[in-house]
Amino acid sequence: MSPDLSLMHQPVSDLFPHMSVEEAWEAFHLSEEQVSFFNENGYLSGIQILDGRQIDQLRQELADIADPKHPQHELFYEFHSNESDDPNAVLFHSLGHWRITPGFHDVLWNPRFVVPAYQLLGEKAVRFWHDQLFCKPAHHGGVVAWHQDYSYWTRTIPQRHLTCWVGLDPASKANGCLHYIPGSHRWPLFDRTSLAGAMNGLDTFLSEEQKQEFAKQVAIEMPAGYGTFHHPLMVHGSYENHSPIARRALVINVFADGTQSNSDEELLAGVPPIPKGHRMEGQFFPLLFNPGQIL
Repeated sequence: MSPDLSLMHQPVSDLFPHMSVEEAWEAFHLSEEQVSFFNENGYLSGIQILDGRQIDQLRQELADIADPKHPQHELFYEFHSNESDDPNAVLFHSLGHWRITPGFHDVLWNPRFVVPAYQLLGEKAVRFWHDQLFCKPAHHGGVVAWHQDYSYWTRTIPQRHLTCWVGLDPASKANGCLHYIPGSHRWPLFDRTSLAGAMNGLDTFLSEEQKQEFAKQVAIEMPAGYGTFHHPLMVHGSYENHSPIARRALVINVFADGTQSNSDEELLAGVPPIPKGHRMEGQFFPLLFNPGQIL
């Protein structure tokens, strides 16, 4: 059996390029216009994160670990073969696969990801929070209801977080791609909703003016291997997949180094608690990119 890869705070394979910090910065840093777009709209999409070989390996690793009988199944923080109660609206959702397979582990240090993440966190050191997989099968894939990521993360403070969503399949309106409400990252924090519940469950908390903004929603259609970054207060969700094409996606969640625990309870299932007020660090929250390396 392979070791728990959370013990390894550097890449363990050659799936992603090993580059100097200077080379990675030169190749993958965002333009001022891209950073400004993110700050204004709350998201930035169309960033290539994976190439064809990397997509193929991650798809194979996903197929392996999606089996509940996988020998390292106990390393998941969460595992839902279907987070929905409806067998005709399937949403596979898991957390913790970075601990199990080399590809999902090493993608955290992928220079195509960490360089933009550093910039979009306001040029602060990037520390790992947790990963996710969201998979909608062809023909009967369920929704991910409108929500804000930070509504699930208030056990960590301050709010200096960032999400990167990466498609392992082409993402389109037909197969349930991500949708954003531009500018909603300036809205207040709302109560959490059920991710696989009613698509519009967030309506309970919205003003009439905010509800009108949903007419401006943007569908994030991208080729496989491309990613989109969004702010922790960004309102986003995705519709059903009734198409003949699966929609599988990897999500990497990070925060700025120095973020603290806001709870004395465990922050992720099976992870030892970090006392309230203490910095988020250690085995399960590795540093991915340090700005001191490039300044």
